[in-house]
Amino acid sequence: MTAIMAVVMDKKTGDKDMQTISKRELYNWCSIPYDKLSEHSPKIPYEIAADSKEMGEKMARELTEEIRSHNNKNEPTRAIIPCGPSCWYEPFARIVNTEKISLKNLVVFHMDECLDWQGNLLPKNHPYNFRTAMEQVFYNPVNSELSVPEKQRFWLAPKTMERVKEEISKAPIDITLGGWGQDGHIAYNQTRRDPYSILSIEELAESSIRIQNNNWDTVIALAQRTLGTAYQFSPPMSITLGVKECLGAKKIRVYSDTGSWKQTAFRVALLGHVTTEYPLTLLQKHSDARITATKDTAAHAISLHPEWDFFGGKD
Repeated sequence: MTAIMAVVMDKKTGDKDMQTISKRELYNWCSIPYDKLSEHSPKIPYEIAADSKEMGEKMARELTEEIRSHNNKNEPTRAIIPCGPSCWYEPFARIVNTEKISLKNLVVFHMDECLDWQGNLLPKNHPYNFRTAMEQVFYNPVNSELSVPEKQRFWLAPKTMERVKEEISKAPIDITLGGWGQDGHIAYNQTRRDPYSILSIEELAESSIRIQNNNWDTVIALAQRTLGTAYQFSPPMSITLGVKECLGAKKIRVYSDTGSWKQTAFRVALLGHVTTEYPLTLLQKHSDARITATKDTAAHAISLHPEWDFFGGKD
């Protein structure tokens, strides 16, 4: 049977133990109606939001309450912050401005950035230049008297990666906010498909800041979402915080409202085993992780079409 495979190295013997997700398992997980997922022993706590608006409010409130809690104790808040989902920036600025929540003690580590084929930063106005986007939607809308000081904004780039790594190592991260990719990637920790460099789960979990090629499916996903599928303009490379940095936070909160691209990864994370094929499954090992999806993302096309059949799928 064709299977999605992750290679795990036995720590004692060094032998390879093939963990697989069979088509049958995948079909069973994807065929469950989203409102019945709780009946199938999900391995990560999750929430379902009605739509992008509700999810954006939840995501914004999660961060603002974290900041408020630390402010009340006169402590800094150290946070890993994503570029996306886009629905939370407006409510975040509104809550901060109207409730006068100071961001002066917020330390922000931006989780990733897109690069060109030579590993250089993209042009400033490229639609996948994350720094430009975050300056416009995350920083600029906040009143200046409340805003994050420039020196506490840590942008990830080839020239800054060692400094960012050093700053992250100085103290625990309080919260990682993020989304997930079509293959369950966290930040740009994509499924590694190089047949000559196969990762174990332990190696993926210990992965750190790095520059890498983007997978072909990531290039196509980016092109389809924003560029009219003109993949020629998609960023072929990226720099990312590793799983070690992202999942080293005290709490992890990931969100998605992008529908069909994320549906399968959501099901595998909740119901499958930990596998390098879907890095999001590593949240199962964290003591305080939660996944939030909109109804469109929590649903699955297969669950809506019980009449469909697949070779190697259902009985």
